Amino acid sequence: MFSGHATSAGSARFAARHAANSDARFYRPAQGLTLSSLGIGSYLGAMDDATDASYGAAVRRALDGGVNVIDTSLNYRHQRSERSIGQAIEAWIHGGSGARDEIVVCTKAGFLVPGAIPANAIRREDVAGGMHCLAPAFLADQIERSRQNLGLETIDVFYLHNPETQIGHVSEETFYGRIRAAFELLEHLVETGEIRFYGAATWDGFRKGDPAPPLSLARMEAIAREVAGDGHHFRFVQLPVNLAMTEALAKPLVEGRTVLETAADLGVTVVSSASILQARLSRDLPDEIAAAMPGLQTDAQRAIQFTRSTPGVTTALVGMSKVPHVEENLGVAAVPPLSPDEFVRAFA
Repeated sequence: MFSGHATSAGSARFAARHAANSDARFYRPAQGLTLSSLGIGSYLGAMDDATDASYGAAVRRALDGGVNVIDTSLNYRHQRSERSIGQAIEAWIHGGSGARDEIVVCTKAGFLVPGAIPANAIRREDVAGGMHCLAPAFLADQIERSRQNLGLETIDVFYLHNPETQIGHVSEETFYGRIRAAFELLEHLVETGEIRFYGAATWDGFRKGDPAPPLSLARMEAIAREVAGDGHHFRFVQLPVNLAMTEALAKPLVEGRTVLETAADLGVTVVSSASILQARLSRDLPDEIAAAMPGLQTDAQRAIQFTRSTPGVTTALVGMSKVPHVEENLGVAAVPPLSPDEFVRAFA
């Protein structure tokens, strides 16, 4: 496995190497690192060799094009996405194109994945809804599988995958007790070098709710602080932000604050998933959107531009399993993100 993890110097070196082909604001600071504002995701696709090869080629093209944020999960394509990414990273590094410390690799666990369910690491009562588990022994097993799949000694960001799946199956007290136990494990794994940061990747967790969402970001951060003090490593959250799903920036949740504002208050980096909503925002956008986002050629680029210009979002993830998709989406790199005033007009 490749040793090390993304570093301040390495990620800055990566950004500097691609400076000639990108606007200066294509890269953003986060947790002492330099992250590209476009990241490559790996959620969808058939579980076959052809898709594996296509993902591998797409990841290498993204890295060569200036994208240094890679997102995956043990659950995606039943471990095949992680393995494809691991092979792509190996080829990229061994080919002399870059170094381990330049790239930020993120993965997730929580769902029971066929072929990856440990025999002795979970009890029946640990599983919520027959599909989701946050038990420390289970998470430790899943992280080890991800490290092997990715070929990496250290995972840069590990997310609890859709922890809101447990809501409704257990009490609130039990749920946050499970979060605390998980955070205790994850802080230990930071100390042993298996992960660098951790967080929560959600779908509805921070987005919906009446009057409050099922997850409290402030409460989760407070638990991390109780576990590890001010130097805790609960520093990332992932949630959908796109032209069709704007709750994170438009819906106040607690005390008049949106989840993006709360994350900023707490020093938590926000990564957006579903930036083009699984390709549904890649075509047929209204003409007003194109007029509000000059310099871009396709609707996919415009959807990405909206998300990466959203105040509080550091990186917009886009699932890209084909090289032509990567090349099209890289068109945003040379275009400045929307200014605050331009964003307000586009959002209106």
